[in-house]
Amino acid sequence: MGMMALPLVVGLDGSDGSLLAVDWAVDEALRRELPLRLVYASLWQRYEGALPAVGRERPSERVMAENIVGTAAERVRRHGSGLAVDTDTVPAEAVSALLAEGRRATAVVTGARGRGELRGALLGSVSLAVAARSDCPVVVVRGDKPALSGSHERVLLGAGEADTSGEAVRFAFQEAALRGCELYVVRAWRYPAYPNAADGTPGEDSALRHEERASALIDTLVAQAAADHPSVKLRKKTLEGPARKVLVHQTSAADLVVVGARRRSGHFGLQLGRVTHTLLQHAACPVVVVPQTT
Repeated sequence: MGMMALPLVVGLDGSDGSLLAVDWAVDEALRRELPLRLVYASLWQRYEGALPAVGRERPSERVMAENIVGTAAERVRRHGSGLAVDTDTVPAEAVSALLAEGRRATAVVTGARGRGELRGALLGSVSLAVAARSDCPVVVVRGDKPALSGSHERVLLGAGEADTSGEAVRFAFQEAALRGCELYVVRAWRYPAYPNAADGTPGEDSALRHEERASALIDTLVAQAAADHPSVKLRKKTLEGPARKVLVHQTSAADLVVVGARRRSGHFGLQLGRVTHTLLQHAACPVVVVPQTT
């Protein structure tokens, strides 16, 4: 990829979750032949409701920052032999720091929950805010050991609407190609609430129509990328049910789930939608949110 390759940026906060994010990012940087950049935002606490330090930075804070960055860099040296890595402590609040980093990154990688957050609490506000506003793909690293170690050998793509999914489709194919694994594309569909009672078969043909429409949507969505990546083993599936439940269930057999998000015209930020929110809270594997920048 040469010298111009944009780094994979990892947001550090000293939590176990952010160390898992470092480990995941090392593997991904090696796969993509990218440099790694580890960033600690020294005003992280401000986002978590603590008061900012008055006046000059207290020495203990600087020591803490150095420990957090040092521990992460040491992990990279252990796991990723020969990986180019640089570290930075940014005197900024975490969300704005990571959004700024994302403008010069291939992707931004964060842990699922931050320092001092309860286990099982709502997803870390930093991760969620970054995923909702980033210009580049955001990976929220979560899930079980098999997923984090890539042992399912499957990338899952949640097939959304055409206008939200083009970039996500390309990302998912690229990822499956790099991993040499299967790409499993899933589109959920619902039985209509009020099937046409006049034709005597309650909803039968109507259900078939919905399933066929979902299937056709997948075909249209992946056609170009599939042609560009003939080596990727592609599986397509339409499943009946609410998309967020269907997809969360499928993540238990995936190493990564990829979803697209659309920029709203005239708004800062993306439309994450209920499906993406649910995945960010409950997926059994890392979640990649890919912005559709049109």
